[in-house]
Amino acid sequence: MTNDLAALVRQAQDEDPLAALRATTALRREIERMEAVQVRRARVAGLPWATIADAIGVSKQAAHKKYGRR
Repeated sequence: MTNDLAALVRQAQDEDPLAALRATTALRREIERMEAVQVRRARVAGLPWATIADAIGVSKQAAHKKYGRR
């Protein structure tokens, strides 16, 4: 996984703007997936929404809206 992310970071700096854009989009999707996994882990560990929201830099309501129904 780390190698895949490193490869995407390199590709996101490509001189070809379309190749860089595709890599940037893939990076964003992977980071969003990783964030969802960590939010789920935090909830399973009993952390409150306010604490999770603070860690990801959003309001408690925004965190719950994005991840609360999964």
